[in-house]
Amino acid sequence: MSTSNNLLVELFVEELPPKALKKLGEAFANALADSLKAQGLADGNALVASFASPRRLAVHVSHVAARAPDRAQQTKLMPVAVALDAAGQPTPALLKKLAALGLDAGAVPHLERRPDGKAEALFLDSMLPGASLADGLQKALDEAIARLPIPKVMQYQLESGDGPDFQPGWTSVHFVRPAHGLVALHGADVVPVQALGLKSGRTTQGHRFEAAQPVVTLRDADSYAQQLQDEGAVIASFEARRAEIVRQLSEAAGREGLKAIDDDALLDEVTALVERPKVLVCRFEDDFLAVPQECLILTMKANQKYFPLLDAAQRLTNRFLVVSNIRPDDPSRVIEGNERVVRPRLADARFFFDQDRRRTLESRVPQLGKVVYHGKLGTQGERVERVRAIARHVGAQLGGAVLAGQADRAALLAKADLLTDMVGEFPELQGIMGGYYARHDGETEAVAHAVEDHYKPRFAGDALPRGEAGIVVALADKLETLAGLFGIGQLPSGDKDPFALRRHALGVVRMLVERQLALPLPALVSAAFHAFPAGHGQAQAEVLHFLDDRLVGYLRERGYSAREVDAVVALRPDTWDRLPQRLAAVRAFVALPEAEALAAANKRVGNILKKSEGSAEAPLNPALLREPAEQALAAALADAGPQADAAFARGDYTASLQRLAALRTPVDAFFDDVMVNAEDPALRANRLALLRALHAAMNRVADLARLAS
Repeated sequence: MSTSNNLLVELFVEELPPKALKKLGEAFANALADSLKAQGLADGNALVASFASPRRLAVHVSHVAARAPDRAQQTKLMPVAVALDAAGQPTPALLKKLAALGLDAGAVPHLERRPDGKAEALFLDSMLPGASLADGLQKALDEAIARLPIPKVMQYQLESGDGPDFQPGWTSVHFVRPAHGLVALHGADVVPVQALGLKSGRTTQGHRFEAAQPVVTLRDADSYAQQLQDEGAVIASFEARRAEIVRQLSEAAGREGLKAIDDDALLDEVTALVERPKVLVCRFEDDFLAVPQECLILTMKANQKYFPLLDAAQRLTNRFLVVSNIRPDDPSRVIEGNERVVRPRLADARFFFDQDRRRTLESRVPQLGKVVYHGKLGTQGERVERVRAIARHVGAQLGGAVLAGQADRAALLAKADLLTDMVGEFPELQGIMGGYYARHDGETEAVAHAVEDHYKPRFAGDALPRGEAGIVVALADKLETLAGLFGIGQLPSGDKDPFALRRHALGVVRMLVERQLALPLPALVSAAFHAFPAGHGQAQAEVLHFLDDRLVGYLRERGYSAREVDAVVALRPDTWDRLPQRLAAVRAFVALPEAEALAAANKRVGNILKKSEGSAEAPLNPALLREPAEQALAAALADAGPQADAAFARGDYTASLQRLAALRTPVDAFFDDVMVNAEDPALRANRLALLRALHAAMNRVADLARLAS
């Protein structure tokens, strides 16, 4: 029986790219463990723990066998008709095949005849010896390294040793960073493997400055994390180190009566930069707070990896947190150093802000005509004029001349901050700085808000623009982007969406639905395309289909079922302002006991009407209602139909659908007792007219046939 023990593998390297560290650690652990499981060396339920610090990638896998179990193998040799002659003796072809496998004619009696399609074939059953851990781990290690999502590969030279496995001289190695150590422990035993020109051992290195001893000799696989922490002053686990940073940030901010800014990406990056985190409180001069806080926050986060501190009103204070990689007894010099480093960054932000305000946004607009937006779509100046045209159209529909004027003014200024020093340094602040500069220039608050908000929503879950003018300009900006790029054939493909068109489309969906804007979508898209010069590609149908797809995904994410969404969207309503009410009505209808039967009947009615397409559509003639069942259905429809229509007209979609529940019994009786395709053409036409009236009444809120099981 093979010995089972826990396994630890570590690659010790030079400082890894911080933004990629988390993904590298997870990929290395998962790939190595998956390979061991596939080879039978690790159980499918084995526990896998990944470790990733600035200078190491490691994985701990539980219950790894010293040798994988032998595995039964079935090898198809050839059809029986080819393998055996008429007397049942092996043919030369079979003997040749057996010889290639290291066998002779003595193996023939042990071969199995089994069906193989329409004929029979001979099969050889054998046992493959299980892989040894040394061989299996070598394969797993090679695969894990080859599959790492390395952002950029380095080539470096490694001096070869003089042992039997290495030739004297230098070897070229390709990896994310130069590797200097390899650990492979199965329990307390070293597993002999090689990688990146290194041989496995049991030693690793601790913290560069604070380790109790520079080289840590690992006792066994299970002591790895604890020994590194105790002897090496390193928290090897990425998640444990991240949790410790979160704890210290919260504790330090709490002592100041403040709160550290939430930023998961920054937290991950800082976790990847330190091995032994220590959070310290630093300060800067109050007068820097006259600069917009977004600028200060961004420069501290992006350039220095600091955590700004906010007060209860979410306003920036003059304090920030630093995550140091050392824990000196007296941290004053570390604090002073970070305070000294941040001042020039904040001074730069103040300089950009002061310089930018010397010119108005409007004075910068003509320069946009010299900035290329897209080779096939012209300059930013031309784009601004298109956005203005769309904004005027949308604004006039939503709020008349006043809103159209506000939207036009905001659209004129919206892109001007692209030419400012602050946005040139921090592109993430486009729009935000435009809002500050618009206020400084004396623009109205509505226009300033619209300039600031016109990129929103920038990402999933982002807030929508605040005012009506902001909504109008944001819609115009996104529709112009969609019409422009679809018109030149720049459509998203698979997971590739370089112009973020899915995000733009989702923004349009969210604004129309969440702000309940009664804007006909086909007219919106048409207006967007009409803003372009003659000769621009016309792709309205493609854009509408693209928006419909985003709408379906958005509604599903809000908790509606596929059937509910399908039933409502199938009607392709021109406006989306009442979609939530329609969906709520469908959900209430589905809960009715009559719902399933009515949905099935509606589907049947639809199929009958499809088959009759092309025939003349006569109006319903009450005099031709001969059968009691059709008379009863007509009477029920005459009673329930107007009630359902009235509820629909006042926007009470739930009541509209519930009025139709009274039709279940007469509809069932109609299909039981009435032959729609009567021989008499007049009767047939009249019954089809009755079904058309029924179908129209039942499908105003949603296509009920889509709710049928």
